[in-house]
Amino acid sequence: MSTLPQELALLAYDRTTGRERTGGYLDLALGGAVLFTLALAGRVDLDGKKVRVLDPAPTGDPVVDERLAALAADKPRAPHTVVERFARKLTETVRDGLVADGALRHERGKALGVFPVNRYLQARGGIGDETRVRLASAVRTGRTADERTAALLALVAAVNLEKAVFPDRETRPDRKRLKAFAEAHWVGSATRKAVANRRGASAAVASGGGG
Repeated sequence: MSTLPQELALLAYDRTTGRERTGGYLDLALGGAVLFTLALAGRVDLDGKKVRVLDPAPTGDPVVDERLAALAADKPRAPHTVVERFARKLTETVRDGLVADGALRHERGKALGVFPVNRYLQARGGIGDETRVRLASAVRTGRTADERTAALLALVAAVNLEKAVFPDRETRPDRKRLKAFAEAHWVGSATRKAVANRRGASAAVASGGGG
């Protein structure tokens, strides 16, 4: 069975172009997916304004367990900070694992015949398509069948991935509805804050560079 970070990564890559669609925030979304995994498994929870480890026992997923061990050895931190720390090198780890498993196919090419481009394409009818069907059903009915589906919707909202996940404008949920999913759980809110912080820092650098 695929993990929550794997499902999210498959949602993030365009099925036609193989390009990543989060605008550069996939690592943070995956960091949120790891934190969601730990929260749903009862390994961590929010204690006041800090994330605390309730149970350091491994989950069985090496990617998740490596970060759980680091969190247990660290002092309690704000949720968005945990997302940012979890995000380090996470895109490569999850993506390369999907390539090794055959869920993604890595193709190298050139844009305009000059610039190197990496594409990650998934098979039709694979895990990514199954996940999209599940999310579409949740949005259509207004009910999620499980906490994992709700977590995915929260992460989709956090990185503005809805256009990639719901390409049909007629069936795409509006931002207000998606925002409700994102804010329904503290991990979703933490991921949104981590994204906002990076976006703000990038804007500040751009503004300073233009002065």
